[in-house]
Amino acid sequence: MFTGIIQGQATVDKITVKPGLNTIHFTFPQGALNNVQTGASIAINGTCLTVVDFDANTAAFDVMTESLRLTNLNELAPGTKVNFERAAKFGDEIGGHLLSGHIHTTATVVEIIDSKEEFTVVFSIDETWTQYIMPKGFISINGASLTVGETVSENQFRVHLIPETLRITNFKALTPGSRVNIEIDHQTQTIVNTVKRLKL
Repeated sequence: MFTGIIQGQATVDKITVKPGLNTIHFTFPQGALNNVQTGASIAINGTCLTVVDFDANTAAFDVMTESLRLTNLNELAPGTKVNFERAAKFGDEIGGHLLSGHIHTTATVVEIIDSKEEFTVVFSIDETWTQYIMPKGFISINGASLTVGETVSENQFRVHLIPETLRITNFKALTPGSRVNIEIDHQTQTIVNTVKRLKL
């Protein structure tokens, strides 16, 4: 389980392509892997991955073909920076909202509005998922718990990012056409699906 509070950025070191999976090696900031163990869960761009090997500042993860297909992890290359969050422990403060680390889909950056007043990103997403994206609702983008600003059209929405979010995440590197991982808020999804069933 994760909270959507990004703890920093890791950098892709190397990618080893194997039958049915890629093993991706990342370099983490000093101290970020303290007390980590093989088998531990770390969210990379919001995708829950399992540590298969590590040392002081690096960790490796096996990413299966299906995860590569559903996420933007298939676009990683050496030098790419990703958001990371280590799994929450019982008693941790939930500063964002509860996340499973299971990505539902991806969205594409349509426009970036960078002004003195705000940094706004407009995303397009398959209309299948827009029923779960509501103004002021929660959404996870590349693992970060964010509040939806407003919907723009039937398949677009926007978020407004504060300077601290830009500092700690890889959002500053987004450009039009960038793909991001999306995890829909599970409570919203459950409520919408329940209401739809009751109307049948």
